[in-house]
This record gives sequence, structure tokens and C-alpha cells, in this order.
Amino acid sequence: MNTKFMLTCSDCGKTFSPSPELYLCPDCSKSNNTGLPPKGVLKAIYDYEAIGKSNEVAIRNNFWDLLPLNYKTSLPKLRVGNTPIYKFEKIDGESVPFGLYLKDDSQNPTFSFKDRASSVVSAYAKENGISTIVAASTGNAGSSLAGICASQEQKAIIMVPKSAPQAKLTQIVMYGATIVPVDGTYDMAFDLSIEATQEFGWYNRNTAYNPLTIEGKKTVSLELFLQLNRAIPDYIFVPVGDGVIISGVYKGYEDLLRIGLIDRMPTIVAVQAAGSSNLIDNIGKTDFTTKPSQTIADSISVDVPRNFYMAQSFIMQYQGEHLPVTDEEIVEASKILARNTGIFAEPAAATAYAGMLRYNKLNKMHSKQKVVVLLTGSGLKDLKAISSIVNIPNAIEPTLDALKIVF
Repeated sequence: MNTKFMLTCSDCGKTFSPSPELYLCPDCSKSNNTGLPPKGVLKAIYDYEAIGKSNEVAIRNNFWDLLPLNYKTSLPKLRVGNTPIYKFEKIDGESVPFGLYLKDDSQNPTFSFKDRASSVVSAYAKENGISTIVAASTGNAGSSLAGICASQEQKAIIMVPKSAPQAKLTQIVMYGATIVPVDGTYDMAFDLSIEATQEFGWYNRNTAYNPLTIEGKKTVSLELFLQLNRAIPDYIFVPVGDGVIISGVYKGYEDLLRIGLIDRMPTIVAVQAAGSSNLIDNIGKTDFTTKPSQTIADSISVDVPRNFYMAQSFIMQYQGEHLPVTDEEIVEASKILARNTGIFAEPAAATAYAGMLRYNKLNKMHSKQKVVVLLTGSGLKDLKAISSIVNIPNAIEPTLDALKIVF
């Protein structure tokens, strides 16, 4: 039994011993209704006082004491995390008046941020003798789980909306997972995967359902702490769909706060596609309302943000900020990012960069500030989304005269 951590309900505050069968708070989840964000999402907590007494040891151990696993050998052989961070000084030839850092998580094994969550979930399943893991996904989480499970000799079952991008579906199939296309939305696939978990006893990786996904995603904050030489960024721009990535970013820094390594929280900016802004639109409201999502950023296209309540709590408690950006801004940001940095990001990742560009235009960031943008996935995962701005010239005759016409 893992005694490193406990689980606490983000709504009622009750604490539970972890087990593979425990996903949501048994009490708070009783009142959950389809079509609304679930209550009772659990959060892992550790012996922060004990860890805080030996902070330098925690750092040397790469924060192993803040992960819900017993053995490092349970993790996949693939290198997950420790992705590069790059500093850039200019955008389209003009100097930016702050330190701009890009955290490129497309360098993970399946080319997305989601590998952080999949690796921890897979390792926990391995430690508990579980060989089959199921997930609902618009593509990235599914291809991530499929790839990680392939490296761990585990079986992955992935339920996807039929509209998921072909590249991501191809990844899932090539990794040997069982793919189940669903004639409906991501939210419908999510609900079906939960029913299948209860019916067949599979372990479920779904975000905002399995509490360990946030523990995997928080590792990006622990890395940023080390890569920035323990400095706290002034702003971190995060693409937001169901609210789990941003909760993971907050959770990582909150853990650092609780063990005494930092004394303040960075300003974390939740950036959503305007066509799928159900999370930020409902922050602070009494009654949750939703609108159908329609955006090119499929990875963050969510009607019901499953981790709404935890994300809202983090944003309100730590004075986070949020904004929507249009699909036009997202496509333009993807183009600006690629031509200025050599990083080709999928629309969901470019959403965070679009948010940073908007803030820059509004002069919200100033000299000596450190600004981080999370780039969460590779542009090769969804070529269709940017097809409108890609113009491949016609072939020319292989002669210098023909070439001179071009130039």
C-alpha cells in the first residue's frame, strides 16, 4: 500500500486513503449530474512538514517525495518530462520588454504534455497489478496513454469522438491500443468510458476523474522551478480546456509553497479558445451554464470542463487571470511562433502563445519580468487546422531561368 500520500476532496475537504478504485469523493459525487462539472474531484496531499525539513534533499531527489509512487522503476522507460525551455528576445524583429521563456512539451515521447499524466497513471497501475487502462480523449491523451502503455506492456483502450484529428488516431492505432470511435462529443466518450470502468473493472485515466493525472501534470511546475534557477515566473500562460493542466500547474507551485521553497504564486493566465470558453465564462458565477464548443483547437474543445471547480478554486484563491482568444488569433499565433522560434505547435498550444501576444499588445508585462508560455503539443498532430494558412507553391522546371522567375 502506498503511504506517501492521501487524497482530499476539493469540495468537502474529507480525506481518504488512496486505492485504484477511488476516483471521486464518495459523498460529493453522489449529486453529480451529466451536463455539469463533477463535484468531489480529489487532490493528493503529502507530508509537507517532513518534506520541508529537508528541502535540499527533495531537490536532489528531483522531488520524488512529491509523487504518488513507491518505486522509480514503475515509471516507463521512455523519457517523460525534463522538456527544454528556451528564452527568446524578439518577436518579428522587435525586442520583447520582458524575459520570454517557452516550455516545449512537444518533446515528450508522444509529442504532448499529456505524457506527464499518462506516465504517473501507468506507473501507479503497474504498482497495483493493473494491466488494462481506459481513457476518453480528443486525441492527445489517448495517443499518450497508448504510447506509454506500449512501453509498459499494458493494454490501453481509447474512446474518441469520431471528429478527432487523423494524426492522433493514427498514433493510437500504431501504438497497438484498442481504439473505440464514438459517434458524439468528447463529453459523450468521457461518460461512456466511466460506465465501461464500472462495468469491466478497467483502470481509468480520465482527467478530472483520476486524481493522479494532476500529479503527473504538476511536474512541469517542479521542472520550471529548477530550470529557472528557483526563480518564480511573473506570468505563466496555460492553454485551458477541462481545467486539469492549469490545476496541475497550480498544484506544483502550491506544493512548493507548502514545503517552503517559494513564498508566492506566479500569476497564472488561463487562455481558452473563444469558441470553447466554458471554464473561464463561469468563474465566480452561481449557476454553471454551457454552450456547444466550436474551435480549431480540438485538444481544448470541451463543452463541460470536468475540472471546473478545482480550477476555479485555484484561480480565485491565487488571483489568477484569464482570457479568450479567437481561432483567427490562434492560427496567427501558431504562424508567428513557428517563424520566430522554429517551434511548430498545435492549435491548443498556440492558444497560450496567442494569450501572451495579446498581453504584450496591451503592455501588461514589463522589463525584468519572467514570462513562461506552456507549449503543450506538436503541430504535426493536427495539420488540417492550419491548412488555410499553408500555401505550397506549384513545381517549377528544374532550370535556373525558372528559378529566376521565382526570385
